Amino acid sequence: MKSISMKYVCVLAFCIAAMVSATGGVCAGEVVPGATLQIGAGGSDITTLDPHRATTSTDKPLIGLMFNGLVRFKPGSADPKDLEPDLAERWETSADGRVWTFFIRKGVKFHGDWGSLTADDVVYSLTRAADPNRSSFAADFAAMDSIEKVDEATIRITLKYPDPNFLGRLSNYHGGNILCKRAVEELGGKFASNPVGTGPFAFAEHETQRHVKLVANEGYFRGRPQISTIMYRTIPSDSARELAFSSGELDVIQGRREQRWVDTTRQRSNMVVDVFRPGEFRTLHINSSIPPLDDIRVRQAIAAAVNLDDLVQFVGKSVSLKGCSVVPPGYIGEDCSSGPYAYDPVKAKALLADAGYANGLTLKVVVSNISAILPTMEIIQRQLAKVGIKLDMSVVDHATYQSQIRGNASALVFYGAARFPVADTYLTEFYHSSSSIGKPTAVANFSHCEVADAEIQAARVEGSVERQQELWKEAQRKVHEAVCSVPLFELQQVWGHSKRVNYGYELKGAMNLAPPITEETTLMPR
Repeated sequence: MKSISMKYVCVLAFCIAAMVSATGGVCAGEVVPGATLQIGAGGSDITTLDPHRATTSTDKPLIGLMFNGLVRFKPGSADPKDLEPDLAERWETSADGRVWTFFIRKGVKFHGDWGSLTADDVVYSLTRAADPNRSSFAADFAAMDSIEKVDEATIRITLKYPDPNFLGRLSNYHGGNILCKRAVEELGGKFASNPVGTGPFAFAEHETQRHVKLVANEGYFRGRPQISTIMYRTIPSDSARELAFSSGELDVIQGRREQRWVDTTRQRSNMVVDVFRPGEFRTLHINSSIPPLDDIRVRQAIAAAVNLDDLVQFVGKSVSLKGCSVVPPGYIGEDCSSGPYAYDPVKAKALLADAGYANGLTLKVVVSNISAILPTMEIIQRQLAKVGIKLDMSVVDHATYQSQIRGNASALVFYGAARFPVADTYLTEFYHSSSSIGKPTAVANFSHCEVADAEIQAARVEGSVERQQELWKEAQRKVHEAVCSVPLFELQQVWGHSKRVNYGYELKGAMNLAPPITEETTLMPR
């Protein structure tokens, strides 16, 4: 009798140890072998699967499934303190912080028949990431002076100056993703639609405006994924995604980033709601290259007409955080001394009159139809109308929106982005003149702001932390004074997953803006 009881206890203990609350407490022994995970993402289609060019919230989750960096954010975390070895087993840093030596994990295979990872691939990838002609994240590697191969499994990077955030730049995010040199060179322009990485899942097919199919990387260095296939479906309609989830067609969906949706959905018995960081910082960029927005009085009027408190109340406390600077909340270097612009519609009307627009004006604006953008822009449209600024809004699908705003077609650009959490990345990508739309080095400077170039550049090479903070503060002051944009709020990531899904980790953050699917993710039977 005693032995039977012990056996029962052991089996019970095993099941309890394998349980994760988000999965509804199903024992891990009941996972579906060779499962297909159905994911429903917003957006009408992907833009590119080249990691060094992927900037949209539809593309980045896929990049995170197919590629690795030298280091990685621990699954479920977006905190730089949680960086851990990935393709590099270990690294060494010189006493002055300028020389970094990385020892590459041996035996890592690229997807398909593209061979094994070597130091040549790492050198090639990081050199490419630092090249503005081949990468949208070249500015992140401005500190890099040289990168060299020491031997087949060792590389050495020398910096022009110490960069306290350099390790994060080499993570599995943006330019830190490592590519297969031979695949990029042989495929050329086709690489962006036929990516080759080392991640847990490999690219299989893309059906335009329908889905991207990924398959398990059988030779993944951390072990074969328990999920065999991922169908990443692009479904721009929120209601269509929810209906597909309710009917059992989807296992994981991108949710509405609205308080009402979160509160309502949490009452459902079959779904777990995930709200996590980093939030995408919502900003209304004012395109000063389009008259009359080249007149600072008109820009000041727009800033004074926006009621930020109303916007935050609409979005909701669980999913939003009010901003106080052009640098997002919580980023290293954020400075709130200039504060948000004061809501003052009377002042806005006076500024317009002084600029010669006492009877108002009309601005042509391109707006995405996704729920994370359109409802907020409709509120801003009503707010601006109260002071005489009419927004002639062209509502388009998200892919068209991304294309048109990068073609300088919109007077105002409502844009949200999450970046590595340090002031330099945000100031460089959105407020340095080299990042202005229309330039060969363009990233996301939709306002054509150029007033703080000197401070942004000086801060990047400053060795003193205190002086660096002062330079970032001055840059933020100048951008605020010039009214290059109206900072709004940080919008958290909101997803939902079936209780049948066990991510395999606790989800608190994800730099690629979606729950990472790892080799440990499982799907339980219905």
